[in-house]
Amino acid sequence: MEFIDLKTRLASMRGAIDERVSTVFEHGRYILGPEVAELEQVLAKYVGVKHCVGVASGTDSLLIALMALKVGPGDEVITVPYTWISSAEVIVLAGATPVFVDVEQTTWNMDPMLLEAAITERTKAIMPVGIYGQTADMDPINEIAARHNLPVIEDAAQSFGATYHGKKSCALARIGSTSFFPSKPLGGFGDGGALFTDDDALADTFRKIRVHGQAGKHQHPIIGLNGRLDTLQAAMLLVAFEHFPKEVALRQAKADTYCQLLSESSISDLQLPNIASGSTSVYAQYTILSPRREIIKSRLEKEGIPSVSYYARPLHLQPVFKNLKYKKGDFPVSELVSDQCLSLPMSPYLALEDIRKIVKTIEE
Repeated sequence: MEFIDLKTRLASMRGAIDERVSTVFEHGRYILGPEVAELEQVLAKYVGVKHCVGVASGTDSLLIALMALKVGPGDEVITVPYTWISSAEVIVLAGATPVFVDVEQTTWNMDPMLLEAAITERTKAIMPVGIYGQTADMDPINEIAARHNLPVIEDAAQSFGATYHGKKSCALARIGSTSFFPSKPLGGFGDGGALFTDDDALADTFRKIRVHGQAGKHQHPIIGLNGRLDTLQAAMLLVAFEHFPKEVALRQAKADTYCQLLSESSISDLQLPNIASGSTSVYAQYTILSPRREIIKSRLEKEGIPSVSYYARPLHLQPVFKNLKYKKGDFPVSELVSDQCLSLPMSPYLALEDIRKIVKTIEE
């Protein structure tokens, strides 16, 4: 059993991918070829914003967003400690300081009730993360940000395709950012990412930054980086996107099956995913909490079932951030989730009999 079944996914679209890749080989425009612009148009329309800018990775998309906002030394950017390191890593790379806000007990996303207390005169931006496929509670976050005249960057690496009160993830803030890493909901076949905005000036800056700050031939008005989305990746992502709505529906169906079987089981100490009212999840992962995590993980392993404890050490306790002087107990919900989280196999192509086997193994 695969943790994420990428092989079956590829097989379902291999013929169309081969055709798209062959076209790229024929025209030979491997850098910012026509497929990049085509993908940007398709994704901007899907999300419901004016601009999509393809970049080299989800990490680059966050860094480019911060660079475009002129975040730098002396600034602070607020994010969460329960997430992948890139959310805080890019803040440091931009020269600023990460400031953490704890997550909600229910959704494991940024707790808006704790946000305002973290804002200081040095705060330059707020970066909520849509963990495991569900967006953060963006309305109160945006309201608080507006009161303080702060931009919000929606880190939607895991939530692309999810909805929040009828709007698509990546359209919920001034800037949306996502990743096309193979395990993500709209996974590519290598690295890739994208930025989304309705702001014309920001979009223009994103495009400059991704090509070394270049505005025209031999014209570099700003510092940038090599952050372009490869044409080959764009070509393959165009095929993947054709399958995306079906795959989102399949992910949600697999998650519903997990929830039903686990709820009907004799297991009493699990916290299942909680999808907030008005929201949908694309279930980038199907993650549970249990104080018996290591026991469950061991049982699954004996049956040949893979599982992963993502973010088992929250960012505020990572050695690289010791200069921030956070300590154990500062973010109790993040620490609890880190201690108890366990992600189970999840993909659109996960078989029903496999889900039943997983649940039975957990129950024994």
